[in-house]
Amino acid sequence: MGPIARVLAFGLTLTFFASPLTAPRVHAQAGPAEVRIREIVVEGNRRVEDATVLGYLAVRPGDPFDPDRLDRSLKTLFATGLFEDVRLERRGDVLVVRVVENPVVSRVAFEGNSAIDDEQLRAEVGIAPRSVFSRRRVQEAVERILDLYRRNGRYAARVEPKIIRRPQNRVDLVFEIREGPVTRVCGIAFVGNRAFSDSTLRGVVSTRETAWYRFFSSADVYDPDRVELDKERLRRHYRARGYAEFEVTAVTAQLGPDGRCYYLTFAVDEGPRYRFGKVELVSDIPELEPEKLRRLVEVREGGIYDADAIERTVQAITEKLGELGYAFARIEPEERLDREKRVVDIVFRISRGPRVYVERIEIRGNVRTLDRVIRREFRLAEGDPFNASLLRRSIQRVRNLGYFSRVDVRTRQGSAPDRLVVEVEVEEQPTGELSFGGGYSTAEGFLADARLSERNLLGRGQKLDLSFTVSGRTTRFDFSFTEPYFLGHELSAGIDLFHTVTDFQTEASFDQRRDGGRIRVGYPLSEFLRHSVRYALRRIEIDNVDPAASAFIRREQGGRVTSAIGHTLKWDRRDNVFLPSEGFVVRIDQDFAGLGGDNRYVRHELRAAWYYSVVPDVVVNLGIRAGHILGLGGDVHLADRFFIGGSTLRGFRFAGIGPRDRTTGDALGGNLYYVGTAELRFPLGLPKELRMFGRAFVDAGTLTDVDVSGPNLVDSGDVRVGAGVGVSWVSPLGPLSIDFAQAVVKNDEDETERFRLSFGTRF
Repeated sequence: MGPIARVLAFGLTLTFFASPLTAPRVHAQAGPAEVRIREIVVEGNRRVEDATVLGYLAVRPGDPFDPDRLDRSLKTLFATGLFEDVRLERRGDVLVVRVVENPVVSRVAFEGNSAIDDEQLRAEVGIAPRSVFSRRRVQEAVERILDLYRRNGRYAARVEPKIIRRPQNRVDLVFEIREGPVTRVCGIAFVGNRAFSDSTLRGVVSTRETAWYRFFSSADVYDPDRVELDKERLRRHYRARGYAEFEVTAVTAQLGPDGRCYYLTFAVDEGPRYRFGKVELVSDIPELEPEKLRRLVEVREGGIYDADAIERTVQAITEKLGELGYAFARIEPEERLDREKRVVDIVFRISRGPRVYVERIEIRGNVRTLDRVIRREFRLAEGDPFNASLLRRSIQRVRNLGYFSRVDVRTRQGSAPDRLVVEVEVEEQPTGELSFGGGYSTAEGFLADARLSERNLLGRGQKLDLSFTVSGRTTRFDFSFTEPYFLGHELSAGIDLFHTVTDFQTEASFDQRRDGGRIRVGYPLSEFLRHSVRYALRRIEIDNVDPAASAFIRREQGGRVTSAIGHTLKWDRRDNVFLPSEGFVVRIDQDFAGLGGDNRYVRHELRAAWYYSVVPDVVVNLGIRAGHILGLGGDVHLADRFFIGGSTLRGFRFAGIGPRDRTTGDALGGNLYYVGTAELRFPLGLPKELRMFGRAFVDAGTLTDVDVSGPNLVDSGDVRVGAGVGVSWVSPLGPLSIDFAQAVVKNDEDETERFRLSFGTRF
């Protein structure tokens, strides 16, 4: 308790204990006990009505002057918070209640705060103008402010309330704040660890030691809640590597003498390392044969004990039983430790379990996002049978929205044994962006853009994009709007408008202008399969053709209108749409042009990718993409053909392979292409919060087939191969990628590219 609190508490104590003593003195002078209260008079009140004061008293006219009841009345009046002082006095047979009302707060102000703005502080203190002033409420407000600063890592913060008296029993309340520095973690040490070094365990915990490169992270700010999470992370780390009896025995956090640093010490007891003994699968459901589920068991006899493998086995069996119709089945792993042999026998016992239903779904933490935006992603509804696999899928869908930095889901007992309450706690992250940016890439040169983007418009889940980009070769304007649940159904609808001018002088000696728009509608066919249809109308003009350009290019000069319908079929089983480590995605696009306009063609395109995590943070990605376009009643025009290279076939420039004019070297594009990719993503040994990783890749593919002929045409259709390494950094200022690639298999006329840099920034 600070000095101000002690003064306030002392003053309140004096008033509180001085007043009740009046009652016993009055009673002592009253003589016989039969003397009773004839009248109760209230004095000193201005805002509070007499009836309100009398309502809090434990005595009424006609009651005796009972000290206990008078004392209880006094305490009750003080507890209302309406009065600064209360006294009970006797005048003959009249009880006088003399009160001094608490003043009214005229103004609440904050001084000295910069890290936390006034609005956040006002919401925290809970004292508003025109409310009744109370010393107790002021002290509670001080504690809440200090707690807010502690949650922001400022443990040296100090708050002193100042009360300024004003006429008419009003006060101004000013909180003088000394924020102090952010209290960071300057050292993390471990005691009792033998199997893993301190540096390894520092990589396990989420708390980080302060360093110069963590200026965009708060992981090095001391947070007791994060320390509790770190204890669990250490436990999971050890139990996944054989240490079944591991525990964190103590955690000490010592504040440095300057108040700027905490030094954390984790005391651990590793215990011995265990292996799996007998592994059994037992079913208490008569019609269920447990051996049919044996392939889902990830633990093996003789293997190192792994608690994560046990958990994955439980999840896999639970999901399978759900598919087989056993929604209420329960899988309980029973572990039996043999400390002498250092083995763990485990029995996965399957039982029916009680029928449990979802009573309600409670959502917390969503300040902007409407509840229904989150609820509509849930595959469980209130009243449904509880299903763990559907709950996990619901969590995945909410996370894939990209609106929240954290999504935590817990279940607790409902109003009855067969009822569960699902608690969803989210932490919102910025989804809107008004930005002005700049960057450089080897494909576009220097670029600048302005963008207004909102992925969660008005908290309704709608997406709006408005952007303007200028680079060394492109001027582009885009407008896009998407309603993900059109008319309240799981039906996305959107519109796109665009205007693009691109300089292809280097590749093919012409400029291209595109103007048009598109409307689209998408809907799910199943949980992971989605279909969308679209209609596009655009005008493409090829101009500024170099007089020395290929004859194949010059004949394409002019403008054409394309009216096309198309559809997309997408099967997505990735664990995360932003940076996947498991699963696959397959996408098929088909377009038909010919509903009016100057162009008639059919285009098909396939894209597929498969991800597999070899070990944590090491991910293999195998991908393929292919496309074909067929002209109907005429040739496929230059602007509609495919161009390959750059990011689609690393080691070669954009439009660096495929049909071209032998004389001028101009790229002509092609009607058919295919590219296969094998990539390995791996950590670089840097702190995870930097979000930097390395890549090794091999790309192989070709581009061929063009609706022109002549002696100058070169179109071998040979497969080209590029290989290399790269580094990617998801930086706070934007994504950065650097690739070093070598064209391993190429043709003489191909244009290669060994170094590729892409960097964008937002500020």
